[in-house]
Amino acid sequence: MDSYYRAQDLPKFGEIAEDSPELAARFFEYYGAVFQEGELTEREKALIALAVAHAIQCPYCIDAYTQTCLEKGSNLGEMTEAVHVAAAIRAGASLIHGLQMRNTAKKISL
Repeated sequence: MDSYYRAQDLPKFGEIAEDSPELAARFFEYYGAVFQEGELTEREKALIALAVAHAIQCPYCIDAYTQTCLEKGSNLGEMTEAVHVAAAIRAGASLIHGLQMRNTAKKISL
């Protein structure tokens, strides 16, 4: 196997319902409702999803939301900027946890 990720699996996502149809139906109902136009446009929600997909490093989501962003009218510059926002937040979250390390090190050093 070249990679754990197989792009051809993405269209098979619905198969997750085969052995637990009730839970899958609830998930897909919620998922569908979340991505409907509301206070945020479908385009804005797709950009958020693309950024989150990068933050959680889900290749399936990255593929899916790259396509969705393009379909909803986003351009590569907007999509790249969204990815940079996710990267900055992720980096900041790592750095702020450095304070926990510093606090622990100070306790041990006393």
